Amino acid sequence: MLFSCIKAEQMKLKRSFIWIAFFLLPLIPAFMGMNNYLNNLKILTSDWYSLWTQETLFYSNFFFAPMAAIYCAYLWRVENFNHNRNSLMTMPVPVSCVFTGKVLSAFSMVILTQIWVGVLFVLTGKMAGLPGLPPVLIYIWLARGLLGALAVTALQCVLSMVIRSFALPVGIAAIGSITGLIAVSTKGGYFYPYSLMIYGMNANQTDDLLGDTLTLFLVSSVVYTLLFIAAGILILKKRDVKA
Repeated sequence: MLFSCIKAEQMKLKRSFIWIAFFLLPLIPAFMGMNNYLNNLKILTSDWYSLWTQETLFYSNFFFAPMAAIYCAYLWRVENFNHNRNSLMTMPVPVSCVFTGKVLSAFSMVILTQIWVGVLFVLTGKMAGLPGLPPVLIYIWLARGLLGALAVTALQCVLSMVIRSFALPVGIAAIGSITGLIAVSTKGGYFYPYSLMIYGMNANQTDDLLGDTLTLFLVSSVVYTLLFIAAGILILKKRDVKA
């Protein structure tokens, strides 16, 4: 049942406008970061690590959460209009599969986005004249960011289900990004979902943000992901279908 739900959600993504956002939005932090790097070569002397600090400064802190929100809002867009929520609830499919399928489908877009961000990082690095390829540790940070990203994706799926608007959940994600950055600076980010992506990506840092707190990061990411998925399933089961 779950795989059928995922397949149905993937069909929505084909030939949809979100691919425009997928390709174009990551270009902004990539080239803004490269420009910052090139304009500050006297103080940014760690080559690939320095470029990473500049590109993740924009991507992880400001662009990622709204992009995840766009993916989630799009997947709920069909059900949020023209009484389609009623049709969804009468389908012979467990509610748990319906919601989890949406989360995993949105997360598949997030995975592709991370890969695209990685490609852009290498391209902008070569354009900036950096030698060789990025250190392996940067690829680890890129993959590690997915753990925090999954929690944000699950949260945004809940918001897009509850708020029958495309723009509002995206706006909430943008605010969440800013407040997430503040939470990281106060060391409370491990308990704030929007900060987890920043920690995972080691955003704007050359030294590992996590250090000996990796376990706390992993636990927080898993707990928040399971919590939001469980909440989404419960809300979808209990909430009255609006006409």
